Amino acid sequence: MSLRGLAAAVCLTLPAGAAEAKFSAGAWEAAGPLYGKIIQHPFLRGLADGTLARAKFDYYLKQDALYLWEFARALSLLAAKAPRQEWMVTLNQHAIDAVRTEMALHRDLLKEGAEGANMAPANRAYTSHLLASVHQRPFFEGLAALLPCYWVYWEVGKELKKRGSKDPGYQRWIDQYADPSFGAAVNAVLTMIDAEAERAGPEERTRARELFLLSVRYEFMFWDMAWREQEWLP
Repeated sequence: MSLRGLAAAVCLTLPAGAAEAKFSAGAWEAAGPLYGKIIQHPFLRGLADGTLARAKFDYYLKQDALYLWEFARALSLLAAKAPRQEWMVTLNQHAIDAVRTEMALHRDLLKEGAEGANMAPANRAYTSHLLASVHQRPFFEGLAALLPCYWVYWEVGKELKKRGSKDPGYQRWIDQYADPSFGAAVNAVLTMIDAEAERAGPEERTRARELFLLSVRYEFMFWDMAWREQEWLP
């Protein structure tokens, strides 16, 4: 998702010996095998080489539009729990950006609007997981659940930017998530999660990592949902 209100480029490279001390670095390392499956998914490969069927991309955009409303709601709920005023402001701004900036891209890329679309099963499960996490868990754990939506998209955007796409619409989507301003938003959330992790106990850190990894799994399921154009059964 694109949160373009920040200007500085993200830097995820940690100094030598610091990786073990960072919650985010350990969580990403644990998610490595999952991310490997995400970046090799045929939906993303099709975006990069331009062979993805337009119907699958339109399906994805409609589902993502439905997702973004719930993600923005989760961000606003989490912001209310933020232990620092500047974090509350940042997360609320991200919620606004998710609705305004990303929805504008969806409207431009969709040949028809998302009106009347029903939320698919995997989308419903993912958004329910996010909303439950921010409602029921402390700020640190709720933030860990939301982090993959930022971080996975940033990593996917950077990787697909290297490959490029023959389809102008797909390239526009890639460019949005590879943009340094989106990376800055990711970096802002990584700063929050690592600061909170320093105050958290071992059990809290374990629960936060579990929520993070579950959300990474849902990210894979979201791409797979779009590839299969998932419908409710029966």
